[in-house]
Amino acid sequence: MRESTPTGLTPAGLTQGSRTPGGIGESTLRPDGTLKVTGEFAYASDLWHEDMLWGFTLRSPHAHARIRSLDVSGALATPGVHAVMTHDDLPAATRYGLEIKDTPVLADGVVRHHGEPVALVAADHPETARRAAARIRVDYEQLPVVTDEKSATAPGAPVLHPGRTDLHARHVPHPNVVHRQPVVRGDVAAARARADVVVTGEYEMGMQDQAFLGPESGLAVPAEDGGVDLYIATQWLHADLRQIAPVLGLPEDKVRMTLSGVGGAFGGREDLSMQAHACLLALRTGRPVKIVYNRFESFFGHVHRHPARLAYEHGATRDGRLLYVTCRIVLDGGAYASSSPAVVGNAASLSVGPYVVDNVDIEALALYTNNPPCGAMRGFGAVQACFAYEAQMDRLAAALGMDPVEFRRRNAMSRGSVMPTGQVVDAPAPVAELLRRVKAMPLPPPRQWESAGGPVDVRALPGGLSNTTHGEGVVRGVGYAVGIKNVGFSEGFDDYSTARVRLEAAGSEAVATVHTAMAEVGQGGVTVHAQIARTELGVSRVTIEPADTRVGSAGSTSASRQTYVTGGAVKNACEAVREKVLERGRARFGTYHPAWATAELLLEGGKVVTDGGEVLASLVDVLEGEPVEAEVEWRHRPTEPFDLRTGQGFGHVQYSFAAHRAVVEVDTELGLVKVVELACAQDVGKALNPLSVTGQIQGGTTQGLGLAVMEEIAVDPVTAKVRNPSFTDYLIPTILDTPAIPVDVLELADEHAPYGLRGVGEAPTLSSTPAVVAAIRQATGLALTRVPVRPEHLTGT
Repeated sequence: MRESTPTGLTPAGLTQGSRTPGGIGESTLRPDGTLKVTGEFAYASDLWHEDMLWGFTLRSPHAHARIRSLDVSGALATPGVHAVMTHDDLPAATRYGLEIKDTPVLADGVVRHHGEPVALVAADHPETARRAAARIRVDYEQLPVVTDEKSATAPGAPVLHPGRTDLHARHVPHPNVVHRQPVVRGDVAAARARADVVVTGEYEMGMQDQAFLGPESGLAVPAEDGGVDLYIATQWLHADLRQIAPVLGLPEDKVRMTLSGVGGAFGGREDLSMQAHACLLALRTGRPVKIVYNRFESFFGHVHRHPARLAYEHGATRDGRLLYVTCRIVLDGGAYASSSPAVVGNAASLSVGPYVVDNVDIEALALYTNNPPCGAMRGFGAVQACFAYEAQMDRLAAALGMDPVEFRRRNAMSRGSVMPTGQVVDAPAPVAELLRRVKAMPLPPPRQWESAGGPVDVRALPGGLSNTTHGEGVVRGVGYAVGIKNVGFSEGFDDYSTARVRLEAAGSEAVATVHTAMAEVGQGGVTVHAQIARTELGVSRVTIEPADTRVGSAGSTSASRQTYVTGGAVKNACEAVREKVLERGRARFGTYHPAWATAELLLEGGKVVTDGGEVLASLVDVLEGEPVEAEVEWRHRPTEPFDLRTGQGFGHVQYSFAAHRAVVEVDTELGLVKVVELACAQDVGKALNPLSVTGQIQGGTTQGLGLAVMEEIAVDPVTAKVRNPSFTDYLIPTILDTPAIPVDVLELADEHAPYGLRGVGEAPTLSSTPAVVAAIRQATGLALTRVPVRPEHLTGT
């Protein structure tokens, strides 16, 4: 390498550097934001190949049945059909699964839930594929259905997965129990004897859907080397790859995956849907195959939030100190395991909430049933528990005659508190402060109809847009809740991410390129990665490569982990690049200025500068046409599995906290609820992009609102069939249902995390639901132990 003085600079003529704009801590705009708002963004459903075929899936109309015969001749005889596949046509592995390989690629002689895939069709037009699938004749022998704990564990109950060999099988009381996790600590019996107040309660949560707006979709293209290229909307490219390759009978390097535009996820894309099916049809026909689910199919094509039944008992002293908690949480996992074992671990370990309780006796379990499969959804087991323990907090406060916020603050955990699992919370845990902040926010003013002599604006009332009320029977209520959520994968999972960063000269400026396999599903990760690169490398231009399997795994876009783990990988890769750049600069220019060897050097504004701001060289001169690149795997500190008998262990890497105050108006005559305001206070550690943080909090809050008052997949309790697989009958909050959501962001750095950040996306989903229900209870005086709260729960009809 030739030595020269940096262009335009001499040791006597150094200038001052400046901070690179667009780095962490700023509300930089999302590169995909405008395109999504204007409708120009390309989603996976927009994929196109000029000679592609269309795939379609035939699904079971029954929840539990034996396939006696399957005749595909009618479909094969349909003009335009190129292939029909059933279980007998599969070339290699016939089952897959995230944790337990129990899910058939296509029904293996028995269907275990309504909508299970039975056969695949590839045709030259999507309507042709649908008509051909309708001509497949399947003779079903219906079998008894298992729908709840009683029917799943009763003597003689059908065993849905006989001969289980998974790791959890020997630790469960019945083969229809997917996983069981107790958490036992202290002496509950002795604590119960000392309790002045004991409150018990039974609670129920319905099955919530992720309700993402972009349906499952992808395009599989067969390759000349015998492999396949899959362009797909997913949450976890490498987990898909790990499951798809054995099904195709191909090595992983022959299955190349590229992320396509994702229209929301929330956990519903963590499992396979049509990925393997599209690849199978493409390899069978030798033609590209596109599959796009319609909304009806989408409700059957992905997992949902576990419905739950929860039984709690709390004991406290007369001065409002919690002494003990017992609880039993039963989650309905549906027909296949998905991520139920991990959801059980979360539900058990977080079941007490963000409170100090020395004595606990907890049991959480998930069942196999013939209901739709359930798995990951925003909040992942902690949502169900939060609804129940926060209802208990209100009941205890009422029994003690205490303010519900003060009662919570009196028992709130803080740094140094011990979880029921024995894990010491070794980072800020500002639960009491979040409660104080959310209570201190100004309340929304009363409605006009509450003011004497004021005109009534019926549009502001519950149901008012339909002109169903003029304010008769409308009452207002206020409720509070706070929750605790883990961040990242837990229980000893090897949670890591890979990032590749390159810095190179492009004309007169240096440009950084970041390549990870992180799935951008709307959370804004691509924005944050660019901000990290600007901060660490001091460049304005950052290119984000499309996510694919050419780079190592980034893990799933779930568990509020991507900014923490993949952001940590990007930060570390940038630091490695920066050190290489500085080494190159020292070798080239060290003789021209002693600061190269003596000062702390930074990259800012496209230049190498000292910590005092002196500019030593431009990055373009240091690079001299030779890019610098680094690839790293980054891991957070390790966790460990919970003990299967006691539940003790350092199971979670980080905790996040959020508190909500809900203000609602309830028409007690019609049973209608309007959420007027849903304020939130949340500790985020460090807001890398404040605007995105606020958006995540408001989005999670809205999803919790939906669970509180409208969202539920209705499953027939006798037949286990889904009754409402459409957005006509499955309701989600619209802009008319979404209230003002003021947000108070607290930033108390977690010293274990990159930049001190704390995962943001899931925590607000926990406490928003119980806060809304608490406000409805306060307005009506009703117990309300089930969500979603429906009109008949409020009117008694």
